[in-house]
Amino acid sequence: MQLFFADQRKVWKVGQVAGLSHAELSALFARRMVPTGTPILLDGAMRPVEPVSSWFRSLALERKDAKTMRSYAYSVLMLLHFLLARGADLRSAAETDLREFRLLRQDEAEEVIGDAAWDRDWAAIESLYRFLIRTGAVAQQPWRATPQGSGLASGIQPDLRVRHMELDQYLYLRDVGFGGLAPDAGLDVLFRGWRPHRNRAACELALMTGMRIQEWSTLLLPELGLIGGQRPAFTDIDLKASAKFGRPRSVYVAPDPMELLDPYLLLERPEIVAKAQRSLRRRHRELFVVQRLEAEGTKLRGVLDGLTITRTIKNMKPGLRRLAVLETGEGLDPLALFIGQGGRMLTFSAWDRIRWRAWDRLKAWSGDRHAPVLPGRCWVYHDLRHTFALRLLIFLTREALNDAEGQGLPMSTLLDHMTGNPLLVVQRRLGHAHPSTTYRYIRYLKDPMREVDDAFREWTAAGGATYTTIARSLMNLEDAGHAPPRSLHP
Repeated sequence: MQLFFADQRKVWKVGQVAGLSHAELSALFARRMVPTGTPILLDGAMRPVEPVSSWFRSLALERKDAKTMRSYAYSVLMLLHFLLARGADLRSAAETDLREFRLLRQDEAEEVIGDAAWDRDWAAIESLYRFLIRTGAVAQQPWRATPQGSGLASGIQPDLRVRHMELDQYLYLRDVGFGGLAPDAGLDVLFRGWRPHRNRAACELALMTGMRIQEWSTLLLPELGLIGGQRPAFTDIDLKASAKFGRPRSVYVAPDPMELLDPYLLLERPEIVAKAQRSLRRRHRELFVVQRLEAEGTKLRGVLDGLTITRTIKNMKPGLRRLAVLETGEGLDPLALFIGQGGRMLTFSAWDRIRWRAWDRLKAWSGDRHAPVLPGRCWVYHDLRHTFALRLLIFLTREALNDAEGQGLPMSTLLDHMTGNPLLVVQRRLGHAHPSTTYRYIRYLKDPMREVDDAFREWTAAGGATYTTIARSLMNLEDAGHAPPRSLHP
């Protein structure tokens, strides 16, 4: 059995397909839509292996993302090989077979996996058997139901590892690791890195917004208002398709990370775009060539695969974002904020290489008297997100304590509030998965805007009150636009 993944653009790139004309191929794609990234399992005669391939297609039509489908596909492929070696298949498999498969994966294989990886395998297996039962391929699942309903899952909730940075560690990472400076903030004449302004700006944007790497690394210029040579002082970004699980939210970008983009946008990016023109023109047919922006820069209208389409930016998945270029009349300008050689949006692996090169620089300078203490393991981009969350939480907690002290309340009041918070009670009563859902009710109780001390001033690149403005924006953020908070009192 061989596993493949669908990609229509690669079909057109190949050109002629044996036995099918261009018109017939177009009609086939229109009649049988197979989203990019859909797994296809073929046997030795290159025929689809059923019912697994039909399950793959159902996942694609449920709009599972390509990464999830790929993970599910490899998990089930390993199960199929395991069952085949035992003379069994999906229909005849028993609970014992599945338990022994788990034993192999976690204890007996050449490379064993932990509980979290097994739970991902089990999620794929459960999804497959739900499909088999729904389509009548099997009568029931081969494992016994448990009161918890978790089947053979580990049942262990992974502990969230929160690793954050202190101020000196962050500045060392941003300026020395990514920016190519010496620990004393002087120029490192031996630095031979590529695009330090871009990397430094990305580091600042990640910290000051708390965005995940799949969110900040796939941003498009219009989302930050960076079209036509203009840069707003600050902005709000509506995330959806690039957010985790596609959950929509709004992200506030304060003045300081916007300002730190300037050296990259003025010095490095134009040079990258100019050098990439030949490569972009050669790939013209593969790209989403945007002809104009609509709806105040929130929609793109252009040509993709020979068809004129309009797409809302926040609904564009990373794959389509990577293809978006603007036809300026003077050339093609990639719409991705952070780009590399060839004008392409940097991939996660490219950002990973940048991170490791930065780490090598940090270790090389670790003996300098200006260097802070380094952690035992390389920093990851998610540590910037943890730092954002923790510093903001500490700041807001201090503010709440100061408010309580100013009103003459005992210190235990805040702790009592944190453990017996009415919002958490409401959350459990309403069945909200996350406290943020219930948090929306606060704006209807009173005006959440209040004066916030300009803490964390020294954390910003330009010395502004970034965390103050971020805190204010977060407290006053509305789901649909930025309508003024409602009050219960006239």
